[in-house]
Amino acid sequence: MLIRFGFEIDVECTSPVPMLLALSTHRDVIGRLIGEDFVRVPANCPTRAYSDQFGNRITRIVAPVGPTRMWSDCVIEFDAQPDRQVPDARQHAIEDLPDDVLAHLLASRYCDSDNLIQQAWALFGHTVEGWPRVQAITGFVHSHVTFGYQFGRANKTASDVFREKTGVCRDFAHLAISLCRAMNIPARYASGYLGDIGVPDSGAGDFCAWFEVFLGGAWHTFDARYNEPRIGRILMVRGSDAADVAMITSFGDYRLSYFRVWTDRIEDGLADGEILDMLRTRPEGEALVFPSSARVA
Repeated sequence: MLIRFGFEIDVECTSPVPMLLALSTHRDVIGRLIGEDFVRVPANCPTRAYSDQFGNRITRIVAPVGPTRMWSDCVIEFDAQPDRQVPDARQHAIEDLPDDVLAHLLASRYCDSDNLIQQAWALFGHTVEGWPRVQAITGFVHSHVTFGYQFGRANKTASDVFREKTGVCRDFAHLAISLCRAMNIPARYASGYLGDIGVPDSGAGDFCAWFEVFLGGAWHTFDARYNEPRIGRILMVRGSDAADVAMITSFGDYRLSYFRVWTDRIEDGLADGEILDMLRTRPEGEALVFPSSARVA
């Protein structure tokens, strides 16, 4: 399966602003990239990239005075399979967990699991440990929280989401992570591209947040926003919570003037050269144009 993915983001600055951009695919992304996925910026805005402690690829820039367009456009090829399901994955005793997993049991800035221990055990203490317990938590958050962009705010914690019962996709993930950690299940935040592949069209594209849990010696994907296995999930970033993986971390004021994300399946097979030509000839700032031999799902 071929998926074309990318973004365009315009910012405007009244003075030069250093920025850290978490806008590239993760080094652990599964699939074959055709073309290159990196943050493009104007020539007067040099970039430098590094990997952080979570393996995220971060791009450093100093946005100049005036408008700056940041964008990427790439194609990935991978199997058209939904998120892997392992219903018999067991929960580990804390003493048996790998050292590098232990940090994902702890409360973090937005995942204040220490404030939700009593509620978590009251709700899920009777459930079967392991995969069934995580699925019960995922289902609870899915039905407990109402999605809406108007409900998002920068300082919203998991306990706020639990109490207010509203949020955006990152809030669904934060609450599910916190309830898992409160039940001694390691959980971490993840975000990336997730198009409407195999599901009804949901409107304009956006980045999406989900979460991962450590069961049966491996990390597994769960999604409290949608509560169903999805096809075409492209990982960009991981962290303890959204504080570790902000899309743009700025050290100064800027105005976001334009934001567009696409994640589109190209159904017909194309040669690598055709795909690269398609990417090279993209009309910047306009609707994406696909060749006549390809149909977008």
